[in-house]
Amino acid sequence: MSSLENELKQLIIESLDLEDIGVDDIDSQEPLFNEGLGLDSIDALELGLAIRKKYNVRIDAEKDDVVKIFASVAALAEFIESERN
Repeated sequence: MSSLENELKQLIIESLDLEDIGVDDIDSQEPLFNEGLGLDSIDALELGLAIRKKYNVRIDAEKDDVVKIFASVAALAEFIESERN
């Protein structure tokens, strides 16, 4: 597991005020929405803002494949890495 994935897990927990969940409780491959972590569209907006602030990476809902980007922590990490390079 990459350090970026761990950072993202911590960012998810902090920015969404998830109680009783630790970094080790989130599987990098687990879906973030619905049957996985159970996030919703409001959570996606808040997480998108937190990612922009922390990593200076913008996820454009109009252009980017948002569903694919927010599929899992691993997918988010991959997107951020690709945008930084």
